[in-house]
Amino acid sequence: MDDAVRTRAAAQEALSDIEPSRLQSVLENRLTDASMTPGALTLASARAAAPTTTVEGLSERAAGVQLIYEGLRLTRTLAHEEPWNPDGTDEENLDADLAILAADVLVSRGFYLLARTEAASMAVETVRSFGRDQTLRSEPNADVNALDGNLEVDVFRLAAYAGATAVGGEPPEELLSFVSELARGYDGVSLPPAAETIDTETSDELALLSSNGVARSPADS
Repeated sequence: MDDAVRTRAAAQEALSDIEPSRLQSVLENRLTDASMTPGALTLASARAAAPTTTVEGLSERAAGVQLIYEGLRLTRTLAHEEPWNPDGTDEENLDADLAILAADVLVSRGFYLLARTEAASMAVETVRSFGRDQTLRSEPNADVNALDGNLEVDVFRLAAYAGATAVGGEPPEELLSFVSELARGYDGVSLPPAAETIDTETSDELALLSSNGVARSPADS
C-alpha cells in the first residue's frame, strides 16, 4: 500500500461515522477526488527522519493533516465563490449548506486525529494563520495569490512536523524551509497527485535534510 492510498483509507475511516448519509457522500466524494500530497508528505517526512520506521502506524497522523487541508481548502473555495444562489432551487442551496458543513467536519476531525500528538499546537496555528490570511485578502492591493498560497505552505510545514515528531524529533528548520518552497511551486488552487509531488528526488532531499540540514532549492532537485 503506497502512502497516498494509506492516507486516503485512514481519512475515510476517520469519517466513516458521520451522518446523515448525504453529508457522508459529500465527504467521500471530496476525498476520492483529492490529491493525498499532505498526508503522503507526513509519512515521507517520518520515513526520512527514521529510515527504518514502519509508517503503517502513522496513518492517523497523515489523515489528520490531510483532513485539515481538505477542510481549509474547501473553506477557501466557498469564501471566494458565493455558495448560495438567490435564484437557485432549495436543492441547490442545500448542496451549499452541506459543503459548508463538510468543511467544518473535515477540519474538526483532522484536529481530533492530531489532538494528542506533538503537532497539535501547529495544527491550531495553521488554522489561525489561514483565517488571518483570508481576512487580509479582502484589503485593497492585497496579494491574493500569495495569501491563498500560504495555506499550502503552512500545511506542508505541518505535514513535515507531524511526520518527523512521530519518530522522535523535530525537523530542522532547513527541512521546513524546503517544504515551504516546494509548496510555493503550486498555484494555490490544487495539488498534483502525491506521486508527482513527492518523487524520488524530493524524498532523497527530505532524507538529506533530516540527517544534516543542508538545504537545496526544490528547483534544483
